Amino acid sequence: MTALSDLPRPAILEDLDFEALLAAIVADVQARLAAHGIAWDVGALETDPVMILCQAFAYREMVLRARVNDAARANLLAFAAGSDLDHLAAFYGVNRLSGEADERLRERTRLMILGRSAGGPLERYKAIALGAAIEVRDVAIWREGRDPTLHVAVLSTADTGIASPELLELVRAALEAPAVRVVSDRFHVVSAVRRVVDVTLRVRLAPDAPQDMLDRLPALLAADWQAEELLGLDATTSWLVARAMRPGVSRVEVVMPAGDEVAAPTEALALGTVTILDGGRGR
Repeated sequence: MTALSDLPRPAILEDLDFEALLAAIVADVQARLAAHGIAWDVGALETDPVMILCQAFAYREMVLRARVNDAARANLLAFAAGSDLDHLAAFYGVNRLSGEADERLRERTRLMILGRSAGGPLERYKAIALGAAIEVRDVAIWREGRDPTLHVAVLSTADTGIASPELLELVRAALEAPAVRVVSDRFHVVSAVRRVVDVTLRVRLAPDAPQDMLDRLPALLAADWQAEELLGLDATTSWLVARAMRPGVSRVEVVMPAGDEVAAPTEALALGTVTILDGGRGR
């Protein structure tokens, strides 16, 4: 399935070029004056009144064409934002949640559209789950064999990513609403985070690095982990080393975990306690 961001630029959106517009207007004015026997030297100073008028017309046409581009974007899901996106989403029965960003609303709308196909409704169920609460960061939904049970793994916006029982109940209730659930479907709703990975690193600092870098690293690693797309993300030693190599850090050794922690595509790993051991200083 092609992502909206991977689509080519829509042909309806025009590339705007002020100089090209100005040249076209100047040529038009020159031809009109020539028809009346008036020769106008287009190489005259820019203070020429006719040239000033041409520049003004070119600017106003740029503004008008830019407005046409904006109107076209407002009707395309990949570009619509703010209240324009609200109206576009509402057409498909999707309403913005309190505090919901455009990107999340755009994705829910896309899923709702996909879920209307006869081959669904996994995408529709995902859209419904995301719409249950703004605290739902991501959802994985899958079936196992011919069993009608749908397994739903919920990733929370909480720091740990662990979905609370209250949040899981909100998602379950949204999926089991009479207007949503297909009669034969059953839902098994769990937190996507089923493993917590504790991390211990031995860090050597450069001679001129501040000592408090060791104290700041746990929070920095936690923030980097939260910024990732966590469903299916492995906690690899290479990731830990790369993120811990901040300015002032000369060497990082992963003490724990002993190897890569591999996540299933429907599972999220939570970064637990991050312990930083002082590895001394050196280059």
